[in-house]
Amino acid sequence: MPFIDARIANTLSDQQKETLKAELGKAVSAFGKGESFLMVGIADNYDLWLGGQKLEQGAYVSLSLVGDTPDAGCKEFSAKLAEILERVADIPGSQAYVTFHPMSGRRWGWNGGTF
Repeated sequence: MPFIDARIANTLSDQQKETLKAELGKAVSAFGKGESFLMVGIADNYDLWLGGQKLEQGAYVSLSLVGDTPDAGCKEFSAKLAEILERVADIPGSQAYVTFHPMSGRRWGWNGGTF
């Protein structure tokens, strides 16, 4: 049930998107989650500004999931994400933000119901 929304300033190839999706599926293990219910959205060519400057290479990644986001999991995911973005999309960690959105199961719908 996690959802990772990745907004990328760069243009990514289909292969890069596929690799990014697979690597994010591994990184979400920082919260004890697996890829089986993970949904990933990747929007490249996304206009991003940081410090008033338009980014040619940059990212904003949002992770929403049912349950808590402990500090240790956030730190681990953030470190993994920085490594993944650098390796897969040539985005330096200084050009990427990540936010965490824990949700109650009552506030997350799927298949006509909620968790």
